Amino acid sequence: MVEPISRVEEQKLIVRAKRREPEALRRLVHLHKERLFAFVWRVVRNHHDSEEVCQDAFLKAFASLDTFRPEFRFSTWLFTIAYRLCLNALRRKRAFAGDVDFSILPDGGEDVDESAAHSEEARRVQRLVWSAVDRLSPPQRATVLLFYKQEQSCQEIAQILELPVATVKSHLHRARARLKELLEPALADQNDRTRILHELAG
Repeated sequence: MVEPISRVEEQKLIVRAKRREPEALRRLVHLHKERLFAFVWRVVRNHHDSEEVCQDAFLKAFASLDTFRPEFRFSTWLFTIAYRLCLNALRRKRAFAGDVDFSILPDGGEDVDESAAHSEEARRVQRLVWSAVDRLSPPQRATVLLFYKQEQSCQEIAQILELPVATVKSHLHRARARLKELLEPALADQNDRTRILHELAG
């Protein structure tokens, strides 16, 4: 996991990137590529398309660095560009096929006991959760990913998705309700059901 940098460090890095210093551009890619790919992949659900979207997002961001507004985090701006590209990719490819490769997903957090994180039951629950997330609409899916996986606030999500904050909260509320509806009958273990549904209740 790449450690985030401070706002001051980020601003210095962007100044250097605006001068097209190769090391600064490489550093920005290194800082954000993993989180960006994880987000994009969950939205478009295709490895090849995700790589293209991420590459295009960085290229567009670097080409437009002069328009970057310093009051925002670079990651917020980058995710906004990537989300627009995700929507374009989804419009081009209405139908989805193939199995989801859950092996590339994060293991659920550093605070999870290692033996539990790698147990068959934990993997089963993870598959159920992600399968349910995949059944949400693209805006709801993006909202859930940004809120739970990227730990973005509703205000930051609103900037990324270019929606009013009230709409983001509505997406989050409806997504939670839909996920509870999908997951409750699938989770046989009472402890898993209680824990996950409590988390979704937010």
